[in-house]
Formats: sequence, structure tokens, C-alpha cells
Amino acid sequence: MTGRHGARWSSRAERAEIRRRVASGERMDDVAHGVGRSKRTVQYIVSRFGGIQPRSTVRSTLRLSSAEREEISRGLRAGDPLRRIALGLGRAPSTVSREVAANGGPRRYRAWAAEDRAVRCARRPRRAKLARNPRLRRAVERLLLDRWSPQQIAWQLRQDHPDDQEMWVSHETIYQSLFVQGRGALRAELTRCLRTGRARRRPAGRGRPYGGLRDMVLLSERPAEVEDRAVPGHWEGDLIIGKGTRSAIGTLVERQTRFVMLVALPQGRTAEAVRTALASRILSLPEELRLSLTWDRGKEMAEHIRFTVETGVSVYFCDPHSPWQRGSNENTNGLLRQYFPKGTDLSVHSQAHLDAVARQLNGRPRQTLGWMKPSEALAKVVALTD
Repeated sequence: MTGRHGARWSSRAERAEIRRRVASGERMDDVAHGVGRSKRTVQYIVSRFGGIQPRSTVRSTLRLSSAEREEISRGLRAGDPLRRIALGLGRAPSTVSREVAANGGPRRYRAWAAEDRAVRCARRPRRAKLARNPRLRRAVERLLLDRWSPQQIAWQLRQDHPDDQEMWVSHETIYQSLFVQGRGALRAELTRCLRTGRARRRPAGRGRPYGGLRDMVLLSERPAEVEDRAVPGHWEGDLIIGKGTRSAIGTLVERQTRFVMLVALPQGRTAEAVRTALASRILSLPEELRLSLTWDRGKEMAEHIRFTVETGVSVYFCDPHSPWQRGSNENTNGLLRQYFPKGTDLSVHSQAHLDAVARQLNGRPRQTLGWMKPSEALAKVVALTD
């Protein structure tokens, strides 16, 4: 089989091995060396399926296998009657008779040709669901353009069309329609609307290093009520960094409701500028929602003690290289990269624009909230505390 770039692959097993190695996190150069192919060939094989392993086919035991067709071919060459061949295979004589008749008769029967024909006939001509249902495809594309994740889209469509299964689609179907070439469903450019913006799946990379601060109160000293998310008012925070020394946006996520607030930093990301901007934003909240803030060890929080004095909000710091200890905030920062790509100047975004982005995020249903929207969850919490 010959493909683009002059690539020639000997078997499906080799292509499967390449995809397995890439999925396990091996570098392209190492994979190419391991299978004896060029790096360009490896990249092409992986891109053909967007990093998704093609579905393996399982043949029903009711169907003749390749080995059984070889036995039929040998029996015919030996002049055995069809009933004796069928008895040796443990099959009905009619099964063997139809097999032979459909593939040229006793004189022209060849096992490899019969097997090839069986594989071709078993292929399903059915097109992908998103390709054959324009109404469903338009609904999915509209929500992707609004930066909804495939999981959110799949859940919302079931709520909007509870009695119409033709308008239901799994999140995996959406991912495959975006990643796999040639499915003819969703436009390839819509991959930019995904959280990662990637055109195929790949292992996650490492996070950025942490700095060190004086007089830190560590995460281990944080009250238990923060850990189990039982009480609202505990926040996780961080900065997303852009191009240039003054380019950054502050992000705050309430742990119980996942409600997001974005903070413009027009004065840059110095410790004083961050403290001033965060304090102003935090003090706009009701008092019952100003309890604690969990941050990483970035030097932008060097004035954390003064921040606590001004706001009454205790600040706790994560362990080194432990971004999962601020999991809600890390997840949100990933979502925000759809709006604020890496390497761009973030200082050009006004607070009004950041508020609009936050409203859109807070208006998305979240699986961790039982598909409630963060804005609804926060409103419910505030109503209970009034």
C-alpha cells in the first residue's frame, strides 16, 4: 500500500504499532527509529486518524474465518465433496455450498479472493451521524463556535431534544468528526474552538516552575471545609501570562460553584499591581463569599500578607509542582486559552471584555455541577445565605 510522501506500509499491524507508541507518549523521532520508518511517515500515519485508534473489527463466529476458507480451498483441490468439507469444519453443508457458489464455484474458488470479498461486503456504507444529519451538525457547530466542549454539547442536546434521538450525539463522535480526516462531517477549522485547539490528541505536557515566597501558609493548613467544597466563598487563583512583561490576566474560580471572575491587570503583573487589582475585585463580593484564596507559588503574590489585611481573605499556597491542588482554576485557565491564546498581548483586553468572557464561561453547563451552570449555582448559594 502506497501513500503520500512515498510512504509504503507493509501491514495494518505496523500502523497500529505506530499509533500505540505515539499514544503512550513516545517522541516522533523515537517511534520512527523503533519501527524503521521516517519521521514524516510516522507523522502522516498519526495525522490520518487524529491520534485516535481506529475501531477494531470483531468477526461474528457465524461467519467463515480466513482459516476456514483455506480448509475449503484445500478440500476442493483434493476433490472432497462439499458435505465432507462442511463436516470437517463443523459447518452446515448449505453454508459451504453458498460460500463456494458465491466465489466462482469449485474450480475457481480461491481462499484469499473469497476472504477479500467477505471483508468488502462486511464494510458498512453508513455515513457518520453528523455527516448525514444537517440539522444536528448545525446545532453542534453553533455550540462549538460558542466554545462549548463536546461533553457539554452532548448533554445539552439531550436536554433540548429528549424525544428525538436523531438529535443526540456522543462527545466521542464529535471529537472523531473533528480529528479524523475524511469523515466529511464537521469543518476542520472548528478544532480551534476546542479548549486545546489541537487537531489531534496527544499526551499533556509539563507545567511551569514555581517561585518561592516568605511567610507562606501552606495548603496542609487549610481548613477541612475548603477541601470538601462544603462551604462557598473559597477561591482558587492564578495568572494567565501573555506576550510582554505587562501582559497578564488574573483568574479566580470559586471552588464550590466553579464561578469565574477575571481581573484586568493594566499596571502589569508586579506583586503590588496584582494585590491592588485582586483586592478590588474580591471586595466587590458579599462578605460571606470572601473566605480564602488558594494560589501557586508565583512571585506575583509576594504581598499576600497585605492582601489578607486589606480583604480579610486568607491566602494558602500549593506545594511545589502540584497544579492539581488548584484543579478548578487549572481547568478554567485551559478554557480561557480559547479566548486568550498563548503568545498574544493580554494587556489590550479591557475589564468589560473580560467580564463578557466570564459571563460566557459562567453560562456553560458543567458536568461537575450536575450540568448546572456556575451562574445558577452561585445564585442558588447567595439566595441560601440571604
